[in-house]
Amino acid sequence: MLLPDDLIDLARRVITENAALGRKVALAESCTGGLVCAALTEIAGSSAVLDRGFVTYSNEAKMESLDVPRDIIDTLGAVSGATAWAMAQGALKHSQADVAVAISGIAGPDGGSEQKPVGLVVFARAVRGSDEVDAEERQLDGSSRAEVRRQAALVALELLLP
Repeated sequence: MLLPDDLIDLARRVITENAALGRKVALAESCTGGLVCAALTEIAGSSAVLDRGFVTYSNEAKMESLDVPRDIIDTLGAVSGATAWAMAQGALKHSQADVAVAISGIAGPDGGSEQKPVGLVVFARAVRGSDEVDAEERQLDGSSRAEVRRQAALVALELLLP
């Protein structure tokens, strides 16, 4: 296994539980850089559940691949609930998924500020056919870049559970 056991165990639950419902998922990842998709694809049978993942690390990628409006990024920044929500909506629009989760944050060790410290990660979950906005901000343990990314991936996997 390439990844930590806690990620693999949760990814296995995501695949098993979504497969049982015939549900497809998509990811829009920024600070996790594809880590959530990597965890899901460690699991045999993941092709029945994972439709696709978008790694949109730059603001340009968020705008071009996921249709995140420039004014949201310019006004609120890439690490905002509005940006994560737009990313999740874009992932649904550009996939066959039933549910999409987006992650954007500051993994560190640089890039943080007083308003947006290292370890600040925003998540959004969009469900096809629903207008319900599900976005949240979490301050994760910023002790290391790897730890922020691992914790963010765990939160994203939890959001993919039915």
